[in-house]
Amino acid sequence: MNLCVFIIISILLLLTTTTASQLVAGGEEGGDDRNGANMNKCLEKERLALLLFKAPLYDRRGILASWRADNHDCCKWRGVTCSNQTGHVTGLDISHFDLGGEISHTFLNLTCLNHLDLSYNSLLNGTIPRSIGSLTRLRYLDLSYNHLNGTIPGSIGSLTELRHLGLSDNSFYGTIPPEFGNLTNLQYLNLGSVGRYRVENIEWLSHLSHLEWLRMDGISLAKQNYWVDVILSLRNLSYLSLEGCELSKIIYPYSLFLNSSFSSVESLYLGDNNLTSSMYRWLLPLTSNKLRFLYLSSNMLDGIPKYLGNLCSLETLYFNNNSAVVKFPDFLNNLSGCTSHTLQLLYAIGSQFTESVSDEIQKFSSLKSLDLSHNHLNGSISEKLWELPRLQTLDVSFNNLRVPSTYHLSSLSYLHFIDMRSCKLLGPRFPKWIQTFKRLTRLDISNAGISDTTPLGFWDMWPYQLDYLNLSSNNINGKVPDLLSNFAKYSAIDLSSNNFYGPITNVSSTLLSLNLSKNNFSGGIAFICQIFDGLLFLDLSDNSFIGQLPDCLWHFKRLKVLNLRHNNLFGRLPPSVGSMTELEVLYLSKNNFYGELPLSLKNCTSLKSLNLGANKFSGNVPLWIGENLSGLYVLILKSNNFFGTIPLQLCQLSNLQILDLSMNNLHGIIPSCLGNLTSMVQQEFLQGVEFYKTSVNYSYEIETYVDHAIIQWQGDEREFFSTLKLLKSIDLSSNDLTGNIPYEITNLYDLIALNLSKNKLSGEIPSTIGEMNNLLTLDLSRNSFSGRIPSSMSHMSLLNYLDLSFNNLSGRIPFSTQLQSFNPSRYDGNTGLCGLPLPKNCPVDEKSKVPPPAGKSEGDEEDIDEVQRWFYIGGGMGFATGFWIACGALLLNRHGRHFFCFFYFLFYDSFKD
Repeated sequence: MNLCVFIIISILLLLTTTTASQLVAGGEEGGDDRNGANMNKCLEKERLALLLFKAPLYDRRGILASWRADNHDCCKWRGVTCSNQTGHVTGLDISHFDLGGEISHTFLNLTCLNHLDLSYNSLLNGTIPRSIGSLTRLRYLDLSYNHLNGTIPGSIGSLTELRHLGLSDNSFYGTIPPEFGNLTNLQYLNLGSVGRYRVENIEWLSHLSHLEWLRMDGISLAKQNYWVDVILSLRNLSYLSLEGCELSKIIYPYSLFLNSSFSSVESLYLGDNNLTSSMYRWLLPLTSNKLRFLYLSSNMLDGIPKYLGNLCSLETLYFNNNSAVVKFPDFLNNLSGCTSHTLQLLYAIGSQFTESVSDEIQKFSSLKSLDLSHNHLNGSISEKLWELPRLQTLDVSFNNLRVPSTYHLSSLSYLHFIDMRSCKLLGPRFPKWIQTFKRLTRLDISNAGISDTTPLGFWDMWPYQLDYLNLSSNNINGKVPDLLSNFAKYSAIDLSSNNFYGPITNVSSTLLSLNLSKNNFSGGIAFICQIFDGLLFLDLSDNSFIGQLPDCLWHFKRLKVLNLRHNNLFGRLPPSVGSMTELEVLYLSKNNFYGELPLSLKNCTSLKSLNLGANKFSGNVPLWIGENLSGLYVLILKSNNFFGTIPLQLCQLSNLQILDLSMNNLHGIIPSCLGNLTSMVQQEFLQGVEFYKTSVNYSYEIETYVDHAIIQWQGDEREFFSTLKLLKSIDLSSNDLTGNIPYEITNLYDLIALNLSKNKLSGEIPSTIGEMNNLLTLDLSRNSFSGRIPSSMSHMSLLNYLDLSFNNLSGRIPFSTQLQSFNPSRYDGNTGLCGLPLPKNCPVDEKSKVPPPAGKSEGDEEDIDEVQRWFYIGGGMGFATGFWIACGALLLNRHGRHFFCFFYFLFYDSFKD
């Protein structure tokens, strides 16, 4: 008994020892290939493949910092997933990483991948390798939103396990591979905006019986007859987007035998197809009571059929930007079936709706959002609109609607968003019905023809607090007692272009945007110190504010636009002005600021437009403007007391399009390096300043600040708004500049205006000035220029303002259409000039009073006359010969005569009609 137990225990110990030895040995032998897979470390081969994959990528945000050669466990790298059992890399998700560069094909070495997502990056010049078909375990593949090119390989059809395939928004070209029909397990297919693609035969799509989501925007289906039949064969399809697919060119979109009850589509996008109302024949089988979302924007539809009014699940309808005229009451009437009880969102922006918002609107009891902006609606808005019990947002802006200033309304509990810009209120009174909407949080009644004072209690009637108020471009007057207690966090206020007056005392500390420009506000501006970090936009221009600029600008670290122009502000700029490091626009012109510019201003390195004109600033033009403010495209320092020379550092402003240093005390020469201002040589346009507001419920644009500047233009001061992006101008007038005009200035081929008047410049006008073909305005008056007007100026065909008066120019004015069209006063004060348009003739030794065009000699003219003489002789002989040949043929050919007479009298009768 004991002997048996001893033998059994010995055998068990021996087996245990042997097994342990084998496991250790096996671990040592597999160490090179597996790298400790039993500890969930990735394989060395796959780690190297990932490092090679990263090598050509540009990681702007450093997101792939963990992908390092000294970090041996790639399973812990960001975006990498490994199998717990084998250590193989099974997932690679680096979407939304903002990566640039090219895709390395080394990811093909990750043979166990089942999830690959490289979407939403900026991968350039890459192609999809044909061998991608070897990754047969892939169930998820997304390469969308990159810049990949080439063709889509048919080998993707070998990835039969795929459930998700996204290739959208790239730059591919060619035809969709029919091998896609092998992806029978596919549930999601996104081919929208893949590039220049078309479908040769859509039959492959019918094999994807499990497909639930399909987007093919931008792919031409122009040759795909019976495509509706194919779509209806996909019994699980709930989302279909075919925007921009040239559906209007399809001759036979469907066969004669269809059963609409099989349509499973819930969301249908058919925008941008140039569709007319004839499309409603084939839309019918695609619609059923399952349809909840319908997008018909950017077509040419002249209405909708009645069957769309019987879709009892339809909740959202987009009808934006349709070019055909539609009567809005008829549109509502066709929707007034059971759809009127389910429809919640109706958007018809920028279409051609006419007539009024009629009583028919009351049937749409479920409507929550209605946007009819930018149409041609007229007449009055029915009171029934305001009685819709669930209406929350209403936008009827930019129509010709008339809105009574008084409505008899009950208190509505849901409406919180009203936009009635550019609608006209009946009568100039302030609309009293606004006070009915106690839950209102956004109100825009700008440019509504209101000429009244704000009613008592208007500023404290908002129990839910406003996050957007726009009363601009009316004629509203009165004081503004409080901009504090009735405004929510991150709110925007626009009271511009009215007649509000008095001081501003309190404002909300969390404002995003405040525009009080073009009113009669007065008092100090210390109230801006109540606003803290969130402010993006502040415009107090064109008022009567007085006092110094408070030294609290360090609050405004996110501020983009500060406009204080045309007030009565004075004093030195405070040092805190340099704290606004994100500032892009600074306008302080037409005030009484004085002293040197603070050195801290050089910290505002985001500045694009700087206008300090019409103040009393002094000192040298700072060198740091050119060294630190490299993004400037507008620099206006006109009408100040700056002295010294023009700093060479200004030549470093490669984006500069407007330079105005006029009416100062500058001396010295014009730097020749100004000819290197890149944007004045090339045809590039500045970009406007735009920013957006995010509130609790939605995001919307609160301000697009239109670039504008006041510059001296053709002898007058003019204000440029949206056209400023086309303007490229240099104004150095009214200084004490000396020397010649540098020849390098004539390299500024895209310059529109050049004003060097009222200086002490001398020498000859550069002979190459005519190469500045885009010049509209040239003012060199009141200097000491001498010599002749360069003959190249005769080529300046766009020139519409020229002033060369009061110089020492001499000789004949070059002959051209432009130079002779100007008033003779533009050449006054140059006693040596002669020729048109001056009454003074040139010396008699010049044989003709009107010289030949530039570049032509009198001998050339004689040659031309001889050529013309022979041209007329040859033409006459040719006509005579051809005439008698034709007549002879008719005389000899009886049938020809009848044929000719028939068509002659037919033409005569048609012409007489």
